Amino acid sequence: MGKKKIIKQTTEEILKEKEQREASTKKKAKEVKGKKLNRANVYIKSTYNNTIVNITNPKTGGAIAIESAGALGFKGPKKATPFAATKVVDSLLEKVQKLQIKEVDVFVKGIGSGREAAIRALAANGLEVMSIKDTTPIPHNGCRPPKPRRV
Repeated sequence: MGKKKIIKQTTEEILKEKEQREASTKKKAKEVKGKKLNRANVYIKSTYNNTIVNITNPKTGGAIAIESAGALGFKGPKKATPFAATKVVDSLLEKVQKLQIKEVDVFVKGIGSGREAAIRALAANGLEVMSIKDTTPIPHNGCRPPKPRRV
């Protein structure tokens, strides 16, 4: 087959790629309208394939901002990693920093690996986590068993 040609990226190409990623996240970050909001609800949906974080108004329940690992450019199994979950939270809080949110109630759903990392990222970014509630659906009795086989 011959030797494989290895292509190495130059530092200029790496910087261009990084700038393109930052530009795409800035385009997606819409201006959040509204007044200052001291408290908010944060919904974290962590699956085996992705991590989605949503911030809502606690009084009306309306979504303020939403972000996912796939929207940030993570692909494949990397979307469900704890690192991707922390980046999702960082990007989301960057969107809503004008609202000056200080306290959050966290609602976690799913069994992915980004659950705890997302909560830690919220706390690390200066938000006070008031409560954490797990809303993962649990079957009460499961499926109906099959009928006995007749021979």
